[in-house]
Amino acid sequence: MRIVIALGGNALLRRSDPMTTEVQRRNVAIAAAAIAPLAAGHSIAIAHGNGPQVGLLSLQAESYDGAEPYPLDVLDAGTQGMIGYLIQQELRSILPPQSQVATLLTMIVVDPRDPAFTNPTKFVGPVYPKDDADKLAAEKGWVFRRDGPAWRRVVPSPQPRRILEIEPITWLLDRGAVVICAGGGGIPTMYPSSGPGALVGAEAVIDKDLASELLAEDVGADLFLMATDVDGVYVHWGTPRQRRLGVVTPQELAGHEFAAGSMGPKVEAAVRFAARTGRRAAIGSLADIAGIVAGDAGTNVVTRGT
Repeated sequence: MRIVIALGGNALLRRSDPMTTEVQRRNVAIAAAAIAPLAAGHSIAIAHGNGPQVGLLSLQAESYDGAEPYPLDVLDAGTQGMIGYLIQQELRSILPPQSQVATLLTMIVVDPRDPAFTNPTKFVGPVYPKDDADKLAAEKGWVFRRDGPAWRRVVPSPQPRRILEIEPITWLLDRGAVVICAGGGGIPTMYPSSGPGALVGAEAVIDKDLASELLAEDVGADLFLMATDVDGVYVHWGTPRQRRLGVVTPQELAGHEFAAGSMGPKVEAAVRFAARTGRRAAIGSLADIAGIVAGDAGTNVVTRGT
C-alpha cells in the first residue's frame, strides 16, 4: 500500500514546547518510531508542517539589522531542509541499513490571483500576549489573529496548484525509498503572468494538509493519513456533547463545521482526497498510526462501498 503521511506542525512541536533543536529532535524521534515499522511493508511519503519553525526563522531574521530579512518562500525552503534532515536522520537510525530515505526540496505552484493574498489566515510562529502582538504589528506590519487564548501572526495561504518535483518524488517511491517532501506545504512559487516566464517565490505559506492531499493524489496513494496531536475529528468540541467521529463519508464530514485555524484544513483535505479518488483518508494521533493504517483508530473518511 502506498501511504502519504502528513505530520502536523503541532505533532512535531507542541504549542507549549520551547522551539529548540533538542525538543524538535525528541518529537521527531517519536514520529520516526511510529512510521518506521510501516516502511517494511508499504511505500511511504512523509510531509510535515512548519508553522512554528518558519515563524521562528522569520523572527530571527528580523532581529538582525545587518541584512534584509529573507522572504517567506526562502524561509519555507529552509524549514524543509531543517525538519526533513531531522526526520531523515531519525528514520535512518531505526530502519535497516539498506533502506533508502531521501528529503526532496519541493516547489508548489500557486496562483498570484488567489484571494488568500489579501486575506491572510495561516498561523506561523509562536503565540504572544495581546500587547506584544500589537507592538509587533505596529513595528513590522504583521497581521495577527487570536489563536486560543493568545495571538499569533498570520500570513497568506494560497491553494496549491501543481507540484513541480512530482516526477522525482514518484521515481524515488517506485524504487522503495521513504521520501520526505512537500514539507511545510511546499515552497510557494508562481508565474507572475499567464504566459511563460520566470518562476518566482511567493510571500506565503501553503497549508500543509492541502499540499499533502495534492501529493497523495499525484502519487496514487491508497491512504492519505494526517497525524496530529488529537486522536481524531470531534464534533461539538469542548462541550459535554463532544464525540469523536469514527468512519464517515466525505459528504457526512463536510456537513460539519470546524475551526479554520485547527481542524478545518485537515477535514477539507480528507474530504477532497476521498471524494476525488474513492480511496481512504484518515485523521488521528501520531501514537495511533499503526491502528489508523489498519482502520481501527482515528477518523476514517471513505466513500460508500470502500
